[in-house]
Amino acid sequence: MARGTQLSVAMENKPGQLAKLGATLARAKVNIEAISVLDSSEVGVVRLVTSANAKARAALKKAGMTVVQQPVLVAKLPNEPGALGSAAKKLAAARVNIEFVYGSAASAGKLSTIVIGVSDIDRAARVKL
Repeated sequence: MARGTQLSVAMENKPGQLAKLGATLARAKVNIEAISVLDSSEVGVVRLVTSANAKARAALKKAGMTVVQQPVLVAKLPNEPGALGSAAKKLAAARVNIEFVYGSAASAGKLSTIVIGVSDIDRAARVKL
């Protein structure tokens, strides 16, 4: 499985914040490949993998946002029933715990991008999907 880098941005939970993040990345000509937003009443955390993480990180920091990086697995899975379950079963067999998953679904028959946070990135990266 391929290693990747996730960017996490904590943002105040109010109108316009995600628009600001999106506009910042657009100006930097960076595409979002997968995204997840976790919220609480006051703060949201945006997790994303982009087409150019270093460029994205620099642009977001310049816009005043705090950005944290984390290694993750980035898998391309077919958009078909059972694909995620099969990948999760292989990670479980390797004794790797899945801590979170998010992604960007493709149309039927195409490959979706799935981001997986795991307990042991080195062991997980050796798993063949």
